[in-house]
Amino acid sequence: MANTTDTTGSVTEASTAEIASDPESTTETQRTMSNRSTTPGSEGFTSYIGSGWAERDELLPPAREQAGFAAERRARISALYRGKRLVVPAGSLKQRSNDTDYAFRAHSAFSYLTGWGSDSEPGSVLVLEPSPSGHEATVYFREKAGRDSDEFYANPEIGEFWIGARPSLAQVASDLALGTRGIADFDAVVDGTDTETLLVREADPAVTERIDSARVRYAAEQAIRTDANDSAFSLEVGSEHAPDAELARDLSELRLVKDAYEIRQMREAVDATRRGFDDVIADLPRSSISERGERLVEGVFYTRARLDGNAVGYDTIAASGPHATILHWTRNDGPVVPGDLILLDAGVELDSLYTADITRTLPINGTFDDVQRKVYEAVREAADAAFAVVRPGVVFHEVHAAAMEVIARRTAEWGLLPVSAEEALEADNQHHRRYMVHGTSHHLGIDVHDCAQARRDMYLDGIVREGMVFTIEPGLYFQADDVSVPAEYRGIGVRIEDDILVTAYGAENLSAGIPRTADEVEAWVRGA
Repeated sequence: MANTTDTTGSVTEASTAEIASDPESTTETQRTMSNRSTTPGSEGFTSYIGSGWAERDELLPPAREQAGFAAERRARISALYRGKRLVVPAGSLKQRSNDTDYAFRAHSAFSYLTGWGSDSEPGSVLVLEPSPSGHEATVYFREKAGRDSDEFYANPEIGEFWIGARPSLAQVASDLALGTRGIADFDAVVDGTDTETLLVREADPAVTERIDSARVRYAAEQAIRTDANDSAFSLEVGSEHAPDAELARDLSELRLVKDAYEIRQMREAVDATRRGFDDVIADLPRSSISERGERLVEGVFYTRARLDGNAVGYDTIAASGPHATILHWTRNDGPVVPGDLILLDAGVELDSLYTADITRTLPINGTFDDVQRKVYEAVREAADAAFAVVRPGVVFHEVHAAAMEVIARRTAEWGLLPVSAEEALEADNQHHRRYMVHGTSHHLGIDVHDCAQARRDMYLDGIVREGMVFTIEPGLYFQADDVSVPAEYRGIGVRIEDDILVTAYGAENLSAGIPRTADEVEAWVRGA
């Protein structure tokens, strides 16, 4: 069954009309097809389906582990925005096709500040309301409907018959250890929009449109009151609205250093990802006899991600043979041929929404040939050189520079460059980057490319600090039709990616337990 309506489009004609006229209903709900409805709308049916249900005990769960950490995160953003109302939506369901939707994933800023992960409710909104002590946090969401409501059986987006039981306000308040209110009460927040209201714009376009419209009204009212041609409130509607952009930036920068809960989640995500890689290797004999073996590799890893977590943290790259030279190959429709390499870039996302991001390049038949091994070990040397410089106090881009020195030196030694390694490394040259055009590292956490809206001087040019988690992922990619390299290199792509935690005096490779050297990888594949 799809995640909105079944094959009969089972909603009553009456309830469809009610849903369409309900200002709280979403466009997803309005996509239901009344011309396919077979659910009875008779008085006898509605009376009967609303009766005969056992009473439920509404148990209040204890606060989840991350609730205290989320409160500390809210306190930090609160300190930066005293007197400002902050609106952070979770987002809504996104249409996949017609009346079916993608699985819901809350916006990362919302989950970061609430601790609500894979079980969060679509359409929820966190509001931090200014108070004498800083801010008062409230999550607004649409709670479950009673069984005396036709929503219970007739609304395929939120009805319990369709998607299962939904939590009450009291249950979520207890679970997240913060205040909750019904989504209808969010109207008052919108009506109270003024110069002191900021929001995360990208999270929910519908909420953004409502807040922007309220800002325009407020600006017009202020202009009338002051009898001025321009209001005291200058509104820049759009993605460049400066105060909103600053809020998104600050929320990204708060995530640069992970707290203890986040670090534990990263360890668990890496462990689950290791199990997924083991599963893939064990299934290589089956993958190797399918015309689309890459799909089997992708599917095997996804099974582990669903078993041990929420899903994958990003689309899995299962790139075999020359596909491994394509940096973001996610079509995954090619064969897995013994004698070739397969580049597997994958990560398990936990229910907390924290994800690993790990790449290993494997010889499908368990043995690297001489050229494959040479390329592989050069990439590992670059990764090890980058890891060696990681410690608190270095500049983030120095990690990339260390890897590039190795890539330039090795490609020059192999005669692939028209200049020396030293000349290639000059800023105006960079010939070696033909074979590795991407960066070596990115921050990692609740997003696979975490902290993306941080300022450059906090990110690429920022100082590495204890508690940061980022990748180290050098590679070498020789396209099948690249005549700048000898024929024996063409079609070989290698990347090795590990997840790195910065410690007080250096760094820890969280994924060091996943085989890395050529010898270890061969033994890993053969052992399966």
